[in-house]
Amino acid sequence: MIFKRASLLAVCGLLACLHAHAAYPEKPIRIVTPFPAGSVTDIIARPMALKLTEAWGVPVIVDNRTGAGGTVAGDVVAKAPPDGHTLVIGATGLAIVNALLYQKMPYDSQRAFAPVTMAATAGMMLVVHPSIPLQNVKDLITLGKSRPGQFTYGSSGNGSTPHLAAVLFTSMTGVQMIHVAYKGGSPQYTIDLITGRLELAFASMAPVIPHVKSGRLRLLGTSANKRDPQFPEVPTIAESGVPGYDLRSWYGVLATAGTPPPVIEKLNGELARILALPDVRALYLVGGLHAVSSSAAEFGAYLASEREKWTKIAKAGGIRAE
Repeated sequence: MIFKRASLLAVCGLLACLHAHAAYPEKPIRIVTPFPAGSVTDIIARPMALKLTEAWGVPVIVDNRTGAGGTVAGDVVAKAPPDGHTLVIGATGLAIVNALLYQKMPYDSQRAFAPVTMAATAGMMLVVHPSIPLQNVKDLITLGKSRPGQFTYGSSGNGSTPHLAAVLFTSMTGVQMIHVAYKGGSPQYTIDLITGRLELAFASMAPVIPHVKSGRLRLLGTSANKRDPQFPEVPTIAESGVPGYDLRSWYGVLATAGTPPPVIEKLNGELARILALPDVRALYLVGGLHAVSSSAAEFGAYLASEREKWTKIAKAGGIRAE
């Protein structure tokens, strides 16, 4: 009798999952982004929303929820119904680092989300104001070690990818620098870079490429393990005296934990198709992004490896709330 009841429950659960897959989406979908309109996460979300609307015939809305380095956006999705109708464009801060920075979080970032797919990656650029007597990364290491704390660098906030890029650099080189955290929005620190109020920054590519090409900023190196195709003559940081240095911004789509696997599978398949479209890839490239996709399992494994990496750095004292 117990066996029959268990079998019946299993069949009912399977039928519920199949219904969820067949019926989804049943209402408008919301893609939450942690940063404002025009930001990298916004650039990623808007083509997705348009193409999903075209494919599925339901409204897909981009909802910019800024604040606390992505925690505000993360909280919205963590507490949403687990039905696949509320998604978030996640990155390192929202999914991993904020939990290392702050003792109290409104959600458990390791358990609150269901990975859907990776969406994009981007390299970072180590740039300095032209008045700074540095021509390459080796100059920065040499001068930085001889004068600890001389250089200030900006970022779009504690736990942001530009901040993490600098933390990784200082942990691998021993160079001590002063962090100036802005309340989101790379224009804030790029403006201070251009005017010379900041000496350097590890910056997302999109906002600084025009200034590098105009000569208002000097590019010392790029952060990925391969040279950037837009600047093939510029060595990577790893090539320039920091072997093993490799940091790329990554962005992915997360749903609320508990979302039925068939819904995750349907989302993953459609988003993989969208991310492979030439017009979407071209839009992303304008923003310095490389469109990618993955299975949900692959994205989950990547998140686990990133969590392990940044936990080690945080324990070494490199990341802290300021």
